[in-house]
Amino acid sequence: MSATIAISKRKMRETDGVVILPVAQYRKLLEANVPTYYLRGKEAEEVDRLVEEGLREYREGNTVSAPSLGEALKIYGRRGKTH
Repeated sequence: MSATIAISKRKMRETDGVVILPVAQYRKLLEANVPTYYLRGKEAEEVDRLVEEGLREYREGNTVSAPSLGEALKIYGRRGKTH
């Protein structure tokens, strides 16, 4: 199966070109460019606590499935929890 992709010359000039990559290579580039943050002290302890709490709730089945964060917060609120 072959397909033709048309890109306007005007758009090429406006956007400084186009790059076409295989999806796997694109994902590797994305992963390589995501910054890594190292927290210390109270910030690290707070994040650790939040992760532990989230994992515990997940294991217990106390999670919400929703199509968006806004909808999840609505469902979560209806369950009588604060966010």
